[in-house]
Amino acid sequence: MKHYSIQEINAKLNGVLIGNTTTVITGPEQLEYATNEQITFIGNRKYVKLWETSKACAAIINNDIELEPGNNRALIKVKNADVAMAELLELFIPETPVFEEDIHSTAVIHATIIMGKGCKIGAGCYVGKNVKLGDGVTLYPNTTILDNTTIGNHSTIWSGTVIRERCVVGSYCIIHPNVTIGADGFGFRPSPDGKGLLKIPHIGNVIIGNGVEIGSSTCIDRGKFSATVVGDGCKIDNLVQIGHNSKMGRCCIMAGSSGLAGSVTLGNGVIIGGGACISDHVTLGNGVQVGGCSGVINNAEDGKKLMGYPAVDAREQMKQWVVLRKLARDSK
Repeated sequence: MKHYSIQEINAKLNGVLIGNTTTVITGPEQLEYATNEQITFIGNRKYVKLWETSKACAAIINNDIELEPGNNRALIKVKNADVAMAELLELFIPETPVFEEDIHSTAVIHATIIMGKGCKIGAGCYVGKNVKLGDGVTLYPNTTILDNTTIGNHSTIWSGTVIRERCVVGSYCIIHPNVTIGADGFGFRPSPDGKGLLKIPHIGNVIIGNGVEIGSSTCIDRGKFSATVVGDGCKIDNLVQIGHNSKMGRCCIMAGSSGLAGSVTLGNGVIIGGGACISDHVTLGNGVQVGGCSGVINNAEDGKKLMGYPAVDAREQMKQWVVLRKLARDSK
């Protein structure tokens, strides 16, 4: 078990230490659930009242919060407690699963692959023809990488993920369990005889940039003609759908169960809340924010905040909700 003194933690965070504790700290935890061997954090004044009843021996707090540590307890003041907690968690990251052999004997690996230095391939993996793996790529057990796919340096692919043929994954990516990259796009038209549906072939691929993280069970469909693109630094939550030919700019965020229909274009730094849906061929400019469970059917300029179903400017939606609540009260 990893453990640190309050002085060692403060050295990591470069904060201001108030008070002191001789307790050895074994991990972080929420205020309400922390034990006397754990450190917590307070990033908002509304949680200050919980410090008195918390059992935590230490807390990371924002500079603008005034609080007394108490007996054998300590506070570390920082500019941003949320950011500092992220840095602290790095100290307590558990060891990753152990590979007793770098390339497991049960992995099926085509003779034509090009593999960089320090790669690890777990049990039951399949790596197809002409696949290229950069240095330090890790494929956890039961991962499938199909023909002519490229994965960049130091990317990690967790178990159950399927990356289909001709896709490209950048460097330093993390792809969590059971992700599907490069499945056929959802394209159908009524058949000429009127008796069924005609499947539209999708002959493109998926291109994932560098430093992308993709949550469990997310699906990213291949393009119809060219590529579906996820830009550098994007962070995608679990159970997200990204439709064929969509293009995401740099450092976009998509929360759980949100989705892009086909041919959506996102600028840089777009944030999409959980459960939100973006209709096909919609373009959202740089820095657009979409509230959770919203339905976006029109383009939005840079910096817009959207919410509602259908989504409109957030301030306009709030006004509409106020009017609706007033009507409901008046009708009683």
